[in-house]
Amino acid sequence: MTQKTKLFLASSAELEADRRQFEIFLNRKNKDWIEKGAFLELVIWEDFLDAVSQTRLQDEYNQAIRGCDIFVMLFFTKVGKYTEEEFETAFGQFKATNKPVIFTYFKDAPISTGALNDDVFSLLQFKKKLGALGHFSTVYKNWIIAGKPWLPPCR
Repeated sequence: MTQKTKLFLASSAELEADRRQFEIFLNRKNKDWIEKGAFLELVIWEDFLDAVSQTRLQDEYNQAIRGCDIFVMLFFTKVGKYTEEEFETAFGQFKATNKPVIFTYFKDAPISTGALNDDVFSLLQFKKKLGALGHFSTVYKNWIIAGKPWLPPCR
C-alpha cells in the first residue's frame, strides 16, 4: 500500500520558476518512491481553478493547507498579504494539530537595487516575526544542495 504525504508549496508569483523546479524534482523523486510505497503529493496554487468561489479563492488555498502534512514556503524580495495569510493558516493548524510540518526558505540571489521597493519591508518584518516565534529559516540559492536536489523529509 502506498503512503501519500501532502505537501503544500507556497510562494509569491516572483518565485514561479523555483516552484516549477521543485515540482519537476518532486515528480522525478516520486518515480523512485512509489516503488517503495511512498508518494509525495504536491499542492500548489496553480492547481486551483481561477473561477469565482463561493467565498474567496484564497479560502480554498487555506483549506488545502489545513489538509497537508508538510507546508513549504519560499520567499525572495517580499511577503505578500496572501502569502502571510497562508503561513498564518499553516501555523494555526500546526498549533492545533501538530501538522503540517512547516519549512521556510529564503532565496539568496542577486537582485538589482533598482528593482527593490517598499515590499522588501514586508520581508524584513516577516523575518522578525519568525524570529519571535523561535523559528530558524533556511537560505537557499537553488534546489541543488551539496550536489543533490533537496527535499524536506517525508514522515
